Amino acid sequence: MARKTATMEAGTGAPVERVPGLERLPAGPALFVGRRTELAALRAAAARPAEGRSPVLVLAGRPGSGRTALAVRFAVTVAGQYPDGVLFARLSAPDGGRVPPARAARRLLEQLGADTADVPLPGGAGDGRDDPACVALRAALAGRRVLLVLDDVRDAGQLWPLLADEPGCLVLATTAGPLTGIEDIDPVILGGLDRTAAAELLGDLVGGTRIGCDPVGAADLAEACGSQPAALRLMAGRLRGKPELAVTEAAKELLRAVAEAGKAEPDRAPAKDPEGAKESAEPAAQPAGKGKGKRGAVVTASEPAAAVAPPAEPARDPAAWVRPGPEPAEPVPVPDNDPLVGAFTLAYAGLTAAQARMLRALTLAPAQSADPRTASALVGCPAPEAATTLAALAERELLAEEPPAADGTARYRVPGRLHPRLVRLREREDRPAEIELARARLLERLVRLTESARSLLDPSEGAGPDPLPGPLRLKSAAHAREWLLGERDPLLGAVADAIGQGDLDGSAGRLVTALLRSLPLTGAAAPADLHQLHELVLTVAERHGRPRRASAALLNLGDLQAAAGRWEQASGHYRAALEHARTADDEALYARALEGAAGCHRALGDAVRAADWYGRALGVRQSMGDQAAEARLLARVAEAHAAQRRFDEADREYRASLSVLRRIGDERGREAVAAALAELRERVSAGW
Repeated sequence: MARKTATMEAGTGAPVERVPGLERLPAGPALFVGRRTELAALRAAAARPAEGRSPVLVLAGRPGSGRTALAVRFAVTVAGQYPDGVLFARLSAPDGGRVPPARAARRLLEQLGADTADVPLPGGAGDGRDDPACVALRAALAGRRVLLVLDDVRDAGQLWPLLADEPGCLVLATTAGPLTGIEDIDPVILGGLDRTAAAELLGDLVGGTRIGCDPVGAADLAEACGSQPAALRLMAGRLRGKPELAVTEAAKELLRAVAEAGKAEPDRAPAKDPEGAKESAEPAAQPAGKGKGKRGAVVTASEPAAAVAPPAEPARDPAAWVRPGPEPAEPVPVPDNDPLVGAFTLAYAGLTAAQARMLRALTLAPAQSADPRTASALVGCPAPEAATTLAALAERELLAEEPPAADGTARYRVPGRLHPRLVRLREREDRPAEIELARARLLERLVRLTESARSLLDPSEGAGPDPLPGPLRLKSAAHAREWLLGERDPLLGAVADAIGQGDLDGSAGRLVTALLRSLPLTGAAAPADLHQLHELVLTVAERHGRPRRASAALLNLGDLQAAAGRWEQASGHYRAALEHARTADDEALYARALEGAAGCHRALGDAVRAADWYGRALGVRQSMGDQAAEARLLARVAEAHAAQRRFDEADREYRASLSVLRRIGDERGREAVAAALAELRERVSAGW
């Protein structure tokens, strides 16, 4: 059935089609109705003059209220006013997990085209305004006109490190709960659609004749859905799948399903805070303390746009933008008596066994996002069959469509509002062995895809793995690069999840190795991603008592920290690597760790310790008979002596290095060391 697409309202400024970044926004529903009051309120708030920092608009609504769809619609209508681009990031995972602002900042920097290789690694949890990535993002936004759409923000602590001192940018944040602590915001709270919009949505989704012939039934169904867009869409999908079902009967079914869900939900975890749960059943929590901020007006669906408070001068002092807030809140749950739960129950009951199994299995997908390549691995079916099932689930409004992959492959995501209940269904209906097998198949599929990408990007490394079936195959080096970069976050998430659970370390370890070999070939491997992968290698190595591999991982972590100029952190990794290398009785790793620690002392200006650690590494290399390393370390010891003004010792070590280099025939090395020795003697002669 063809669906209508509402006409976009054009914004002012650059033509919308020329604004970079619009393709990053979620696809959103094909049909958008109503919300004129809320759109007017957002436009009025965005039009106010701003000083000091980026203005912030907050769009709050309970799960299923359509807040993301409204944010996308608003972003498209005003994108022309922000010619430097549109940036998008989700700040929570579908399972409710909190995304650290540092990780979001790195992804936003990449969308701006910034080189994240120059961004230092985070020093802690990545939650502070002083995190290097957040600082770099704010600096990159200076002087630009950019629209930042931050979806599903959990708490103010995620948002405020990303706020730039640039009034020309605009931040639009969607949230299900309060964002207490940030001053000078105008929250727009979403309730249900108005009666006319709800009827229009049902008519366009189901068919105008069917709805128009039963206006009373349509009104009853809209009322039973609480006029929530998500519940209305699910019930529309049910009506499309059952042409014989009367609209009035669908409303009665929904009311019964909601009543039954409210009475008994045995697999539901008990609420931690009854009072909090009661409050969460309200249309939405107030995003900012009403009456506490400078502009504390709240716009709801029933308020006219004119109710927005008049403009006020924003705070100029960054310290005044944010007040200390509470700890990050738990994800806002969907209450059992919510119409969304009843609509989902009916929609799920109408699925075939294969469709229901696929829907449950998608909760195991990385970031709950899948295409036919990953979905087919999860359920063990051919990719074309998986593609058909995914499309059918999207038609039933049970999956959200994502922007397509680089090669045009359709991609889908499990909506966060449905994820918790699908997880409980999976745990109840699927055997643990089946779940583990699905996860193992997924990891092996990702390993093969990553290795295939590596072989396309660097054919010189030899024959690649056996070719994948045609529908799964990566076609070219450009396709492989786009696939790796486009799927980087899901790939990293899959590895982290598998290693966190600890039952598939073999497959997870192979995927880590494949990513470490493949991501640098893209030319866009972020040090933070490599750091995360090496930390995962360390976790597995220590879990299984493999000191040699743990030492290698720590050395790589030390090298990444040293490359970022974080010498104290690098030194800690090198020292930890020493202990593992000693346990493994691996002289090469031991010498490398000694040399790395010596380099940290040298960079920190401690020449005495640098000479000592270089000397210890030299002794190990000499016992191994590694003459090239011996020559290099003799020169390093000489440099450390020179820094201590021990010129005779430095001269002697340089000459010893030259002797070794002459013996092994390294002419280039001889030239470099001879030049250093000549410079030393010239300076000493000049009275240095």
